Amino acid sequence: MDKYRRLLLVALTLAVLLAIFQFSGLRENLSLQYLHDALLAHKFWGVVLFALLFALGNLIQIPGWVFLAAAVLALGRLWGGLATYVAATFSCCCTFLLIRLLGGDALRQFDNQLAQRIIAHLDERPVLVVASLRVMFQTVPALNYALSLSGVRFRHYLGGTLLGLPLPIALYCLFFDYLGRALHIS
Repeated sequence: MDKYRRLLLVALTLAVLLAIFQFSGLRENLSLQYLHDALLAHKFWGVVLFALLFALGNLIQIPGWVFLAAAVLALGRLWGGLATYVAATFSCCCTFLLIRLLGGDALRQFDNQLAQRIIAHLDERPVLVVASLRVMFQTVPALNYALSLSGVRFRHYLGGTLLGLPLPIALYCLFFDYLGRALHIS
């Protein structure tokens, strides 16, 4: 029964964060243009704010490409990509730590054959599995929640995240840079 209580605690915490985000008015202000302007106006503090907003956005289901697009359009593909890599890693780590704190390894406690088989693969090669999942799904919040609740060690999660994010971020940087140039967006 403890696993259900932990999952309920995770769900309630995320619902409260989403409600605060929605009712505080931050949702209306958090846009591609807002992120772009914050990054241009204040290079260092803009990147810090960018990372914090990325972490909050990841918790409440805002797609990471919104942040990546803003960074590339504001800072260019190289610096925008680097800022996104740092912010995405920070975001994934924040999500992992919060969800692990609240939910522990609740998924590992389920008596489901498919879940146990997936977790066994994760246990065999945790860094490789996390890196592969990052290449395919980048910072998708559901992936972060599942990995957090899976019982994977933080160091393996971080290693897989650091290895798996560069390729998709680089590809998205090229895409958003091309799109920005084609549409004359700066």
